[in-house]
Amino acid sequence: MSIHTSYHNRATTIDEQRLYDHLLTCAAQESPDELLARFRALFIEGVGYPDPVITDALDTILATPDVDHYFRYILNRCCYILINRWQAHHQLQQSIPHLVRLFADSPSQRVTEFSRSRSIRRLRQVSQKFTATEQYLTMGRLARVIEAKRQYQRSEPGLNQPLGTFISRYPYLYEHCLLTEDSDLEQHRHVRRIQYEAQHNFEVDLSHYVTYRVRQAQIGKGTAPNLTTNFRSVPNPTLLNDKELVASINQFAYRRAGHSYQDLAQRFTLQSRASMTYREFKGDLYDYICGGVDPGYGCRQFNRLLDQNLKNTFADSDDKQVNDFLIVRTCSQLLNFLVVDVSASKQHYIFIDLINNLGPILTTGLLLRILLFCRKVKPQLERRFSLLFNHYETVKRDSIEWLIKMLENLNIAFSLNFGSLDLSHVMGTGSQTTKVAVVKYPL
Repeated sequence: MSIHTSYHNRATTIDEQRLYDHLLTCAAQESPDELLARFRALFIEGVGYPDPVITDALDTILATPDVDHYFRYILNRCCYILINRWQAHHQLQQSIPHLVRLFADSPSQRVTEFSRSRSIRRLRQVSQKFTATEQYLTMGRLARVIEAKRQYQRSEPGLNQPLGTFISRYPYLYEHCLLTEDSDLEQHRHVRRIQYEAQHNFEVDLSHYVTYRVRQAQIGKGTAPNLTTNFRSVPNPTLLNDKELVASINQFAYRRAGHSYQDLAQRFTLQSRASMTYREFKGDLYDYICGGVDPGYGCRQFNRLLDQNLKNTFADSDDKQVNDFLIVRTCSQLLNFLVVDVSASKQHYIFIDLINNLGPILTTGLLLRILLFCRKVKPQLERRFSLLFNHYETVKRDSIEWLIKMLENLNIAFSLNFGSLDLSHVMGTGSQTTKVAVVKYPL
C-alpha cells in the first residue's frame, strides 16, 4: 500500500483537526496580511506563535512516525483553508501568490526554545521538503494563473522563460495542472470557475482578432467600401505569429460544405454504426485517421505502426459487436499511441515525429478527428497534455517551441469546436465564407 493511499485511508487525528479548525476560524476573522504572518510563524519559522495549544498540536503531529511522508498533505490542506477563503473573494485573491512565496523564504529567527528545539528543526525540514512536492508545484501554478488574471494582458513572454510561466494561457490544462489527488470539492469548484473565465476571455480576444482580420481582408479586396482603414488594431492573442494564427483559424473554423472536421466526424460516426464487428470498426478507424496524414509520411512507417497498434488493441474482442465502451477505450488507447502513454514512462516519440513531419496544425487536426468522433475522451487528451506540460515545465521556451505551438493550436481548435465561440457572423457560412487573411496592414 502506498503512503498516499494509507494516509487518505486513515482517520484525521484530533491534533490535525484542531489545527484545521483553528485556521478556519482565523481565516474567517482576519485579514490576509494577518493570516500570512500567522502562517509564517506557525509553519516557516516555528517560533513565536501566540497560541500554545496549536503549537502543542503541531508538535505532536511532527513527532508522529512517517511524518516525513504525509506532512505534505496536512500542510497542503492548511494552505488551502486560506486559499479557498481568498478564492471566494475577488479582492483577496492576490494574497495567494504571497502565501506560495512564503515557502521560498528561509527562517529568519533563531531557535531559542530549548524544549521545542527538536520539533522546530523537524518542522523546518518538512516545510522545506514541501517545496519539492506535487502539491506545492500545483499551488505554484495556481498562483501564476491568479497573477496573470490580475495583470490580464497578452504580452509575449521572452524566449528564456520556462514553459511553466505560460500555464494561464491554457485553460484546458487547469483541471489537471491546478489540482492534485487530495484536492477537495471546493478547490475543484474554484478551478472550474477560473477555467471558465480564462476560456471566455480567450474566446473574446480571438473573436475580436478574427473580426479585425476579416475587415482588413475586405478593405484590401475593396469589398467593403463603407469601412474605414482607421479602425483600432487588435493584437494577436496567442504565442503564434500572425501567419500561423491565421492558418490555424482557417484550418479549424473555415467551412467548405462537407469538408469541416465536424462534417468528417459525423460521416465517420454514421459509418462506424454500420460496422458489424469490432475488427471492422478498427479497420474503418484506421482509414479515418490516415485521411488526415500526408501519404508520403504515412507510407514511411506511421501507417504500419498505427495499423499494428489498432490490431493489437483488445484483439480478444475482434469478433464482438462494437459498442460505446469499446469505442471509448479504443480512442483512449489511440491517444496513448499518438501523444503520450500515461502508463508507460511517458514516451512520446511518435508525437514529436508527427509534429516534425506534419506540423502542429495538421497534428492538432489529427487529434481533433478523434475528439469530434468520441467526445468522451477529450478529458483524457487534456490529461496527456498536462503530463507533457509538467514534464517540460522548467524548460525554456526557445527549446520547446514545438510543444508551445501544439498547445496554442489546441487552444484554438478547442475554442472553435467545443467552446462557445461562433465566428459564423464574421466569416459567414457555406459559399459565403470569408477566409481570414494576413494583409499588409500594421498591427
